[in-house]
Amino acid sequence: MKVAVFSCKPYDKRTLASFTNEADLSMTYFESRLSMETISLVQGFDAVSCFVNDDVNAEVICLLKQQGVNTIALRCAGFNNVDLEAAKTQGIKVFHVPDYSPTSVAEHAVALIMTLNRKTHRAYHRVKEGNFALEGLMGFNLEGKTVGCIGTGRIGAAFCRIMKGFGCRVLCYDLSPSQSLIDHGCEYITLEEIYQHSDIISLHCPLNASTHHLINKHSLDKMKDGVMIINTSRGALVHAQEAIDALYSGKIGYLGLDVYEQENKIFFEDMSSHIIQDSVFQLMLTFPNVVVTGHQGYFTIEALNHIAETTIDNLLHHQSDSSGARQLA
Repeated sequence: MKVAVFSCKPYDKRTLASFTNEADLSMTYFESRLSMETISLVQGFDAVSCFVNDDVNAEVICLLKQQGVNTIALRCAGFNNVDLEAAKTQGIKVFHVPDYSPTSVAEHAVALIMTLNRKTHRAYHRVKEGNFALEGLMGFNLEGKTVGCIGTGRIGAAFCRIMKGFGCRVLCYDLSPSQSLIDHGCEYITLEEIYQHSDIISLHCPLNASTHHLINKHSLDKMKDGVMIINTSRGALVHAQEAIDALYSGKIGYLGLDVYEQENKIFFEDMSSHIIQDSVFQLMLTFPNVVVTGHQGYFTIEALNHIAETTIDNLLHHQSDSSGARQLA
C-alpha cells in the first residue's frame, strides 16, 4: 500500500519509519498539511495519514476518492477535522488513534496547573537575571482545592487520578460516568455544579456541536471569581475573546492552554520571525496569568511510539473488519 503522510515533522517520520521496516507499506512524507491546496499530492496513493490540523472536509474527501484513495489514517484521537459522513458516502474508511498514552496529556494539564499556580515560568526568568525576590510569585496549596474535570474518558480519568493524589476534591461531568473513578473517590455532578464549585476546571471532552465554545461568557458568569481554566483538548471549547474579557474582569484568574481555536494557522511551525496575524491570540499572550503551549500535551516518547504503531496497524487492517483496527467510518 502506498501511503501519503501529511503534516509530517521529522519526529513523526522517525517514529513511523521505525514501525514500517517489516510492514507491507510504502510511506511518502509531506510536511505540508492536507487541504484543497495540497490535494494534488495524493495522486498515485492508496491511503493518506493526517494529523489534527489537516482539513479533510467533504470537498477534499471527494477529490481523495477521485484520486483512488480508499483509507484515511488519522494520527490522533480527535476527528472533528474530518467529514465522516462524506467519507462514508464515498466509501473511504477512516481510522484514528483513540488511546495514545492518555497520561501524557493528563500530565501536561497538571504541568500547566503547577506553572500557573507557582509561577515557575516567571521565577525561571527572574533567577536567570539575578533577581531572587519572591514578591509576585505567591501560589496556593492544591491540597483541599476543588477540581472540576469535564470529560472523563481515558485522558480525563488519568487527570482525575493525578489530582486525587494531590489531595484535591475532584468533581466530574460526563455523559457516561466511570465507576472506577467513583470508587477512587471522584464525584459526578451536573455541569452547572462544576461551574459553581470548582477552583480549577480542566477540559477533557471532545469537540462537537454541544461542546463548541463550552467556556463562554454565560458559563464563566457561573464560576468562582479567579477560577483557573485549563484546556488540553480542543481549542474551540473556549471562546477566546470572551475568555480575554473574563481575564480583564478577574473572573478568570489563571488560564492554561495547549490548544487554540485558530491554531491551524500557527501551531507546529516556527513563527518566531513572523508577525502572527491573530490579534486575539497576541493579546492573550500579554497576560501574566496566561500560559500557552503549542499543542505539545501528547508529545512524549511513549505517545509518539503508540501513535505510529497504531497508525501502521490501522493501515494494515484497512481492508478487513479486524477488531484491532480503530475505524470511525
